[in-house]
Amino acid sequence: MKLDGLKVLDLSAFLPGPHMTMMMADHGADVIMVEPANGVGEPVREIGERAPDGTTVWFRNVARGKRSLKLNLKDPAGVELLLKLAEEADVFVEAFRPGVVKRLGVGYEAVSARNPKIVYCSISAFGQEGQHVQKPAHDLVVQAMTGLMDLGRGLSDGQPAPPPVPFADASASLMALSAILMALYRREKTGEGDYIDMSMYDAAIAWTPNVLGPTFGKGAAPEPKKMRSFGGAAMNSIYPTSDGGFIVIGGSEVKFAENLLTALGRVDLLPYAKIPPGDEQEPLKAFFRETFAGNTQAHWEAFLAPVDCCWAAVRNLKEAFDDPFTAERGMVFTDADGNRHVGPPIRFAKEPPEPSPKLAAYGEHSEAIAREAGLSAEEAAALKARGVI
Repeated sequence: MKLDGLKVLDLSAFLPGPHMTMMMADHGADVIMVEPANGVGEPVREIGERAPDGTTVWFRNVARGKRSLKLNLKDPAGVELLLKLAEEADVFVEAFRPGVVKRLGVGYEAVSARNPKIVYCSISAFGQEGQHVQKPAHDLVVQAMTGLMDLGRGLSDGQPAPPPVPFADASASLMALSAILMALYRREKTGEGDYIDMSMYDAAIAWTPNVLGPTFGKGAAPEPKKMRSFGGAAMNSIYPTSDGGFIVIGGSEVKFAENLLTALGRVDLLPYAKIPPGDEQEPLKAFFRETFAGNTQAHWEAFLAPVDCCWAAVRNLKEAFDDPFTAERGMVFTDADGNRHVGPPIRFAKEPPEPSPKLAAYGEHSEAIAREAGLSAEEAAALKARGVI
């Protein structure tokens, strides 16, 4: 496996950090969830619907293949144990509000003093410096501040709307993984670790190049209804069908427009597909609206199947995960106990991922991990009795 032998200490919670370290676990890393000794542990153990075995679906899909260490970092013995573990670790991930880990005694300075080769990643809403450094926020707040939520304004009811996934969380997870792997690569060259300041705000705003035209080009806020990405282009829009379904046309290249309009017998409308998105394309959009509204979604799925253009029927998540293609790609699998899992998206030809569906009980590995840090069985048992682990 690509990451065999890599040890990761993960103090993060909820989605960005845990999802990122799960991807590392899927590819062979030894990931230790450092969970608070508060009787609950990782908060998503208790959030949302539960799988057949009683665990939450959220937890099952961010925590598989990891070990669990219950640890009280308000106790000096807990801090010392974590620092001992860090001496042999490769990656350290935390997602507290900036300044918390330093106060606890496990900030980058303290950890790197024990292990200069450590790659230490802090994930926070707004980064470790700047005017919003202490502002509390989760995904929705970050989406509002980055302008992403406003891009939904005017598309239907004039209200701001968040993207349908927690984009600030997801982009920070992906960026953090990329940064950690780059730092590990640099370590191979220099022998030195590094510190990563990963901001959800930075990660989300970095993904906006395709919608920045009006802002950087004209100094204006985007008007989503007139933009290609949000349905301003006739060949990149959503069209209702007669039975309440929806057909998406999602590729505005002229060759696709020609193929579709030929199939529909209206190639005379092709010139409208060649001009910039906006009101000028309205005759073509009006034709598509009237045409697709004239029959059922099933009819259009059958009609469009042989047409070489970008299209899809709008599906819900259940339909997407029930599609045999999703399983064919390995993006959903069922374990021996009947629990379904989102599969790993990173696929290597020579060393494919091997996701383990096993989930650790809260604090299940605490004593064993303490002994890995050099404590005797008696010392580990004493820490457990005191509630440190």
